[in-house]
Amino acid sequence: MSEIYATIIFLFVLFALLGSSVWIGLALMGVAWVGMELFTSRPAGDAMITTIWTGASSWTLTALPLFIWMGEILYRTRLSEDMFRGLAPWMRWLPGGLLHTNIAGCTIFAAVSGSSAATLTTVGKMSIPELRKRGYPEFMIIGTLAGAATLGLMIPPSLTLIVYGVSINESITKLFMAGILPGLVLAGLFMAYIIAWHYLSNGERPQEEPRMTLGQMLAESRFLIPVLLLVAVVIGSMYMGYATATEAAAVGVLGSMSLALAQGSLNWSTFAASLMGATRTSAMIALILMGASFLSLAMGFTGLPRALAGWIDDMNLSPLVLIVALTLFYVVLGMFLDGISSVVLTMAIVEPMIRQAGIDVIWFGIFIVVVVEMAQVTPPIGFNLFVLQGMTRHEISYIAKTAIPMVGLMLVMVVILVAWPELATWLPDNIRAAPSG
Repeated sequence: MSEIYATIIFLFVLFALLGSSVWIGLALMGVAWVGMELFTSRPAGDAMITTIWTGASSWTLTALPLFIWMGEILYRTRLSEDMFRGLAPWMRWLPGGLLHTNIAGCTIFAAVSGSSAATLTTVGKMSIPELRKRGYPEFMIIGTLAGAATLGLMIPPSLTLIVYGVSINESITKLFMAGILPGLVLAGLFMAYIIAWHYLSNGERPQEEPRMTLGQMLAESRFLIPVLLLVAVVIGSMYMGYATATEAAAVGVLGSMSLALAQGSLNWSTFAASLMGATRTSAMIALILMGASFLSLAMGFTGLPRALAGWIDDMNLSPLVLIVALTLFYVVLGMFLDGISSVVLTMAIVEPMIRQAGIDVIWFGIFIVVVVEMAQVTPPIGFNLFVLQGMTRHEISYIAKTAIPMVGLMLVMVVILVAWPELATWLPDNIRAAPSG
């Protein structure tokens, strides 16, 4: 019964703080403080200082601000225009035409950004005006962009995977490798949706693009070379075991600066804006992680995670039933919290449960990214929906409707991951050993 009372108290304090618009990181610290005062004789202040310092001084966490900075630098360059020019010749002949540039552009930019919002803003800035000009239906332009932008959470470098890896003390490099194949499969599902729309739509198809020779297509492709080289260097260095995630992030920052300099779009204002943008985002995530690490300690003292894991074990739930339950749980939670907050808020409870059930933690990292991707495009607090609303001036309800098919495809992706877990575990099991930082 004491665990039930502890759960009620934790939830009451958490919702009271969140409902009063307290920052999520501070709300987590507040809940942990109450837990420490009620369930242990250890001084809460000393425990908080020690835990926060230990969590914030993690070397692995250094990769987070570096990858964010890399994405910020590229976001402020002419990369988006160049990417559209390089992609368009190869997408135009597919059924559905240039709508595929939304998917391909998000997939490529996700591999140098790690942020769903940055991916959405950058690709949307290039594709929305171009696709509108060519007469593509608004419903498909916005829907495919909303869904494809979530690939920034899965395809490495993924900020959500870094946070997950730090939360459970797992190799960031292995998690990054695990995200590659599922990310590409999900991008393939999005493209298949566009192809299906092309054949099933009635009279909505725009006019065919003018024909281009192979030479013209290759000439336009030169605009893609810089960003593809950056992707190859960043991800390839980790895959080959030459660099840890942190070292690859540092290389990515230098590479993105070099790219911006070569484009002539790196000046002092661009540099300062990218640095401040990265600082704000990193500070926000760091505060959430500090609160989460203190909450994990407080919950450990209550015995709640152990009791819950034991309760799950006593129920003899199969791993499949547990995954179904967690899918529903995270979909509902994602309606009210962003992905990173959902991960850090629940890991203290969920990690013992999945280990008790014998679920691979690398596989579970990819699963949790897919389900929190849905949180980015489900109302009332779908962050990508708000970004798109600012870009297109449509009602939030209209944008949410356009994203419904993409949420369905993400649920299909969960089924695929359950049916073929090797999709997420094969690469990490076969990469060259590299240190976890």
